[in-house]
Order: sequence, then C-alpha cells, then structure tokens
Amino acid sequence: MPVSQDPILSLFGFLGIIALLLFLVTRLRWHVFLALLIPVLLFAVLPGVDIEAFIAAFERGFGGTLSNIGVVIILGSIMAEAMKNTGAVERITYSMIRWIGHNRMPFALTLTGYVLGIAIFADVAYVIVNPLVHAAALELGVSMGAMATGLVGALQLTHAVVPPTPGPLAAAAVLQADLGLVILYGGITCLVGAMAAWAWGEIVGGRIKSPPSRDFVGDTSGKSGHESLPSTTSAYLPIIIPIVLIAGQSAARLAWPQGNAITGILGYLGWPVVALTLGLWLAMRHARGEQRKDAVTGWVQNGLTTSAMIFAVTGLGGSLSEILKQTPAVDFVAQAVVSAGVPTLFLPFLLGVLVNMITGSSTVGVITAASLTAPMLSGLGLSPEAAVIAAASGSIIIKYVNSSYFWVVTSLSKMEADRAVIAYGGASLVAGTASFVALFVMWQLGVI
Repeated sequence: MPVSQDPILSLFGFLGIIALLLFLVTRLRWHVFLALLIPVLLFAVLPGVDIEAFIAAFERGFGGTLSNIGVVIILGSIMAEAMKNTGAVERITYSMIRWIGHNRMPFALTLTGYVLGIAIFADVAYVIVNPLVHAAALELGVSMGAMATGLVGALQLTHAVVPPTPGPLAAAAVLQADLGLVILYGGITCLVGAMAAWAWGEIVGGRIKSPPSRDFVGDTSGKSGHESLPSTTSAYLPIIIPIVLIAGQSAARLAWPQGNAITGILGYLGWPVVALTLGLWLAMRHARGEQRKDAVTGWVQNGLTTSAMIFAVTGLGGSLSEILKQTPAVDFVAQAVVSAGVPTLFLPFLLGVLVNMITGSSTVGVITAASLTAPMLSGLGLSPEAAVIAAASGSIIIKYVNSSYFWVVTSLSKMEADRAVIAYGGASLVAGTASFVALFVMWQLGVI
C-alpha cells in the first residue's frame, strides 16, 4: 500500500520536509536529529497519507538501513580511535614526508591527508598532524597557508567520500551502493580533488599571511619519539587491508559467477563487518602497556559515542527515503530534472552542497542528500555508486564559519578567520568541485 497517491500533496510534502529541515537547523539551531525527525513525522498528517503504510515505511527504512551498516560504522569509529592513540597517524605522516621529500612538504602533507581521511575523522587527523605542520612551516620559512591548505582540503575530501568513514558508509547503505565500487571510484575522484587542493595552496597559500607558531613545536601527542610509533607497514595495514578486501569482493563478483568457491571466500572476507574487524585488530594490536586496558574499554566507548549521532541520522535518512519511495512525488521530481535537460548527476551533488552549506556538516550533508536522492534513483538513471560520490563531493563544498572542521583547522593553524575562508574554504571548494568533475567525466564515459 503506497504512503500517498496524491502527486500534488506528495510534492508539497517533499519540498516542505527540505524547507522545514533547513529552517530548524539554521534559524532555530536544532540538532539535526530532531530537525530531520519532526518534518518526517509531520508528513504523516498531510491529507491522503495512509498512516499504517507511513508507519510501516518508517520502521522498515530505519531498521533496514541500520541493519546493513550499523556494526560497520561502530568498527570504523573504534578503528579511528585506535589509530589515533597508537601513533599510526604520525607514522603515516612521517612516511609520506620521507618518501616525497622534505622540501616538498605541502605535497607530502596533501597525500597524507588523502590517506588519513579514509580512516579517521578529518578534524581528529588535523589535531594530531598540526604540530608537525607548524614545525615544517617554521623550518622552511613559509606560511601556514602554503603548508596546510592542501592537507586541509584532502583530509576533508576523503573523509566525506571514501568509506570506511561513517558518512559515505551510511550514504552507501541508504542508496544500496556497492561499497567496493564506491571505494574504487571515490578514491580516483578524491585523488583528482586532493591535487586540486594542493594546487590551490600553491597558488594562494604563499600570499596569505599566517606565520607558524612555536607553541606547538615539540608536541608529539604523548609520544616520546619515532621509536615509540608502529612501523610504517603496520600503520598502513588497518587502512589497506579492509579496502583491499572490500574492493576485492566487488571485483570477484564481476569476474566470476555466483557460487564459485573464490567468490564465496572473498565474499566473506570482503564483507565490511569482517574486513573492518580485521582492520580494527591490526590497529589495536599496537597498544602498549596501560594502553591495552584502555583499548578494550575506553577506545570502544569513544567509538560507540561517536557512532550514536551517525546511527540516528542514518536511520532517519533511511526512513525518509523509504517513505518518499511510496509516494508519486519522487517520480515527479525525477521527471522534472530529466525534462529540464540538466545532467541528472547534478541533483545529488547540489543537494550535498545545499545541506552542507546550511548545516556545516559533511556527514549530515552526504547522508541527507543520499536519502533524498534514493527514491528517485531509477527515474534519474544513475548508478547508486555515482549518486553516493556526487552527494559526497558536494558535501565538502563551502566549508566556512558554520563548520566545526573549519574552526578546528583555523584555530590550530592560528590563522585569521577571513584568511582561512580564502585558504581553507577555497581548498574545500576546489577539491569538491574537481572531484565532481572527475566523477562527471567517468559518468559521461559510462565507467560508473
């Protein structure tokens, strides 16, 4: 039984949900959970809505979405805690600098951000790397704008686009996308975007007066030196192994028929729950001394706390998507976009831009954009993977004063806010745009 059969009222409700969500977040400063829940519930009181069908769709969407991705979000959050506390983040940073060259520090830090953003939250990664950024800028005699801009853009980009960070994981669940393909194509588009962020830093960074500070030099986040950090191989494995296993599962499904022994084995190992559990073990095994006790208690607790908001928003996003699927509004919007001659890939991208611009959160941006796009997917003629990456690319554009990440990187780099809007806001703008352009090219060529 459809939730509603009235196209006009359904379209009114669809647009009303978006408008009320944005009003509650921007004007009344509500938390996004309530700002999303209330408009969804109010949809049920529209004339012609079948209440029983509405409740069934709400519960099916909430539970079905979290059943697919809930454990994975928890595992990814705990793994980020482990990498932060064991020094894996610092080791990855030092290795990038050693491989690429000390004199090319901005480029090395950009690639570091590209890697770290896949595994841990962007703001957490920047907090850890910040002392090294200041030390390098002091040694080379350059501004923080020149040293940190590429890093800031790359960190935010892969955090928003490439699983296993929670935002793209949740968006993939809502859109029922293949995680392996999202990782593969998202990684390609993000590499293009990261290079754009680095180029932006090269062009404008040196012109932005923002001297590094000696206040952070010598702070190594509690580590006594490089000898206390995990080896380079060990630091990368928690990121590489899950990505290889998940992507390998997707590749095996394309290469071999179902029922093949190889696809069965890879299907289990590449199941995100198994892949992330292996990644978590690889990250936690570096705990030393007192850390071992905290690893199985404090790190887990912190990961669960981090996951709570993602759960709530993801579940409601699934409910919203399922409800809208049962109305004629989504077909109306999809047909309108197609009839207008606008490339349909722009719809999830622009929704990601809009929600992030209003809420300041890339995670909320990509999940909400995915939730609004999901019911229209078949009418738009988009693959789920293309829709996820488009929404995610849009969700990092326009990072400015309403973004917590903006204030983390601005305050820690000791840059004036107006200059940070140009340096860091510009980096996220060009990174997200370049990533979307790369996706658009692949989409036009029929690759994704």
